[in-house]
Amino acid sequence: MAGMIRSTIILTFFLMGIFSADAKPQVPAGAAPQVRTSNPPELFSAAPATADMESAAQVPVPLTVLVAEALENNPEIQAALQEREAARQRISPAEALDDPVLEAGVINAPLASQPFNRDDMTMKMIGLSQRLPFPGKRALRKDVAAKDAEAIDYGYEETVNRVVRDIKSAYFDLGLTLEMARLVEKNKLVLEEFLHIAEDHYEVGRGNQADVLKAQTQVSRMMDELLQLARERPAIEAELIRALGRNEEAIAAPIPTPPQLQEESLNLESLRENALTQRPQLLALQSLAARNEKALELARKNYYPDFDVRMSYGQRDNMLDNSRRPDMVSLTVAINLPVWHGSKLGPREAESLAMRNQALNLYQAQRNEVIARLRQQVAMAEQSLKSIRLYQTAILPQARLTVESAQAAYRVNRLDFMTLLDNRMTVFNYEISLVTAIAAYNKALAEIDLLIGKSPARKAGSLPTSAESM
Repeated sequence: MAGMIRSTIILTFFLMGIFSADAKPQVPAGAAPQVRTSNPPELFSAAPATADMESAAQVPVPLTVLVAEALENNPEIQAALQEREAARQRISPAEALDDPVLEAGVINAPLASQPFNRDDMTMKMIGLSQRLPFPGKRALRKDVAAKDAEAIDYGYEETVNRVVRDIKSAYFDLGLTLEMARLVEKNKLVLEEFLHIAEDHYEVGRGNQADVLKAQTQVSRMMDELLQLARERPAIEAELIRALGRNEEAIAAPIPTPPQLQEESLNLESLRENALTQRPQLLALQSLAARNEKALELARKNYYPDFDVRMSYGQRDNMLDNSRRPDMVSLTVAINLPVWHGSKLGPREAESLAMRNQALNLYQAQRNEVIARLRQQVAMAEQSLKSIRLYQTAILPQARLTVESAQAAYRVNRLDFMTLLDNRMTVFNYEISLVTAIAAYNKALAEIDLLIGKSPARKAGSLPTSAESM
């Protein structure tokens, strides 16, 4: 019996030892943090981390794939395409003649029984008439319709370019948001390690509570940054889904590739020349001005009359005495009399003149706006590129060397924790500034492509030239 009691006591102490070894001490509120026996080797490392597991699981989609998808599926592009087709179909009917008029009837029939053989002028008639516009009117009508179709064709190209610009902007914004989330998460992990070290130093008397509180504040700030980015992301994804033309059932937005610098040579004078000669919006206004010029010529042609040519055949029956009456043929030409100059023709001419001048002024105003915006976007792209180069070649390398030096000094207790923390946050802010500058540069290039009329659809051969469309 005594041996059994002794065994039970030994087993109880053994289990208590195991549980006490596994248990973690609880630190009461306001108490000093417990001492950590060893520091992890990645104490001052910047281990990469994903923004969220869902994003990491999805494969990034190249921008060119999304542009091709929008050209096929975006309803705004498809509507503009159908409008272009409808305008092209209006060209041929514009110069066509009016429908001929077929008529049949009885002429000069007396009010008596058997009327067709009582009067010499009674006949059964069938006729055909055709209106012929004054020479030059049909050609002008065709020119007006052709210029209309040309302007709408350029409008279709402008719609394509604008949708592509919207896709690029949303794509770069979403890529920037995801990259910033990745950087924030990475910095949060580093700050958490800083917090552990600050707690350890505070416990052994090598640090103070202010260091711990400062590190905790920075970690909380990173968590707030992640929440803000999470709030912004759905709006950007919704804009990208809309530009792609996906329906409301599309829940997940495509994941963009990380922000990459795609440097291009920007010559303002060359870009200005391209904008004036290739921008669909400007070309459409030029076509509209030419269309209104033709419409003005057509309005002035309305002072001249049109012609109505009529031919008829009359069949006459034999008389009551069986004497034969020959059939008859008639040919007449009628013209309208354009006499209402003050109330009809003059106002129409003035309207066409005003519309022509309006189109010319719109072209000049839009031309000035395009040049001004091009100047702004080129300046923005150049400044962003200079910032990118400065961050990549000088600021970030120097800031990272400063952090490494501060880490070495902090290990030997020659530098305070606040300075080390500030140096790390400086590197983080510069990393954010770098990716922001890259996104701004890429978005400026996308805006420049829109301003100069750089069309991916035309490049791919899916957009005909204006000559082909006519």
